[in-house]
Amino acid sequence: MEWTVEKVVSKLFTDWHGRVPDELAPLPPSGSNRQYFRLWGADRSVIAAFNHDARENRAFLELTKYFLDTGLPVPQVLAEDTDTHCYLLTDLGDDTLFSMLPQGKKSGVFDEKTIGLYKQVISYLPLFQIDAAKKINFNICYPRHAFDRYSMMWDLNYFKYYFLKISDIHFDEQLMEDDFEHYTDHLMQTPADFFMYRDFQSRNVMITDGQPHFIDYQGGRKGPLAYDIASLLFDAKANIPYDVRKELLEYYMDCLEKKMRLNRKTFRRSFYDFVLMRILQALGTYGFRGGVEKKPLFLQSVPFALKNLAWLDEQGLLPESIPYLTGIIQKIAARKAEEILPPPDDGLTIRVCSFSYKKGIPADNSGNEGGFVFDCRGLPNPGREKQYQALSGTDREVIEFLEADDNVRQFIDAAGSMVEPTVSNYLDRGFTSLAVCFGCTGGQHRSVFCAENLVKRLRQKFSHNVNVIVKHFEETNWQ
Repeated sequence: MEWTVEKVVSKLFTDWHGRVPDELAPLPPSGSNRQYFRLWGADRSVIAAFNHDARENRAFLELTKYFLDTGLPVPQVLAEDTDTHCYLLTDLGDDTLFSMLPQGKKSGVFDEKTIGLYKQVISYLPLFQIDAAKKINFNICYPRHAFDRYSMMWDLNYFKYYFLKISDIHFDEQLMEDDFEHYTDHLMQTPADFFMYRDFQSRNVMITDGQPHFIDYQGGRKGPLAYDIASLLFDAKANIPYDVRKELLEYYMDCLEKKMRLNRKTFRRSFYDFVLMRILQALGTYGFRGGVEKKPLFLQSVPFALKNLAWLDEQGLLPESIPYLTGIIQKIAARKAEEILPPPDDGLTIRVCSFSYKKGIPADNSGNEGGFVFDCRGLPNPGREKQYQALSGTDREVIEFLEADDNVRQFIDAAGSMVEPTVSNYLDRGFTSLAVCFGCTGGQHRSVFCAENLVKRLRQKFSHNVNVIVKHFEETNWQ
C-alpha cells in the first residue's frame, strides 16, 4: 500500500476510535511545515497533526501535559504514534481570536466586547508563564531550552538574511552585527526565568463556546515575561489601535501583580524592547514565507509591521544602544511594503465551488482565509421535481428550469455585483487567491447552476490575469 499522510492519520484514528473515519479533510496550511486534518467519525470530530520533526512533536506533547496539569485550556492529546510522527487532538473548532476581530481587521473600532475577549485571553498568560513554569522540564523545549543569546541572534540574523538581504536593502554587515550584539546584551539583562510561549498571537487562540483555548506552543521555552504580551499586542494583522494596546498592557500588569512584585516603569521599558525583537523576527518570517517561498498571504502583514516600526521610532522607544540598526529601521519604515517585498506576479486565481450544506462549507486551503459564501436554498429547488432528481445544474433541463425564474436571475446578478469589485481590488493589490462558494441542500442543482453562471461572468469580464477554477460537490477540498 502506498504511504500517504492521509493514510497514516486515518490509521491512527481507526486504532484509537475502533472504526475508520467517515470523512477526512485537510485544514488550511499555516506558517509551518506541519500538516493538520479534521477527521469525522460517529458522533465526533478530531484534529490530526503530522510533523516529521520528532523533537518538536515531543516538545508539544510534553508541554501539553504540563499545561493540562496546571488547569490551562489546551487541547487534549487523544492518541499519538511517535513512529509515524502524528497525533490526535480534541477539535476546538475554527474560530480564532483573530477571526473575532472587527470586520476587515482594520484598526477601526475595538469595542468593549473585543477588548473584553482580549482581557480574558491575557488573564491566562501569567498562568502559562509563572504557574506552569514551576512544573516544566525545560530540557524538552525545542529548538532550545531558553530564549538566550543564541536564540536572540538566530532571530536577528533571520531578519537580516530573509528580510533585509532579499529586499536588496543596503547595509554595512559589521555595523549591523555590532548593533545586534549591543541589542542582545541589553535584552539579556531582563529576568528570564519564566515560560515563554514564543508565538502568543491571535491565530493561536481558539474561541470555543465563547472561551479561549490555546494551541501552537511547541516553540515555547524559558524566557522573559515581556516577549509574549509583545507578540499579542503587536500582532501585525490584528492591527490593534495603540490606545487599546496601552490599556491591555496595563491590564496584563494588573494580572502579573497578583502573582509577583512588579516595577511597572521598568516593565514598560522592557516591553518595548521586546516589541522590537518580535517585529524583527516576524519580518524575517514574512520575508522567508512570502519572498522566498512565494506565499503572498505573509506579504499582507508587512505593511502593518512597518507601521509598528515607524510608531516605535516616533515614540522614541527604540533602544539607544543600536544607532546603526535604528537608521536601517527608519529607512525601511519610510518605504512602501511592495517596494521592499514585491508580491509574486502569478495573477489572481478565483476558486468557485458548489457544495452541500449537509457536508459543510468547504475549506479554502489557499491560505487566503476569506471569500464569499452564497446560500442558494432560498431559490426554487429542481430536486423536488422527479424529472430533475438524477440531473445536475449543468444539464440543459435544469438550466432552463432555473433560468425561467426571475428570483434566480436576480440572485446571480446580485452575487456577481458583490464579487466583481473584490476581484478588481485584489488585482490592484496583487492578491493571488479568492474563494467563492455556492451552497444548497444537496449541492447538485441550484449551487452548481449558480457557480457555473458566475464562472462564465467572471471569465468574460476579467479575461486577463485571472484564472477561474470551478469544482462541484464531491471535489470541495481545494489544494
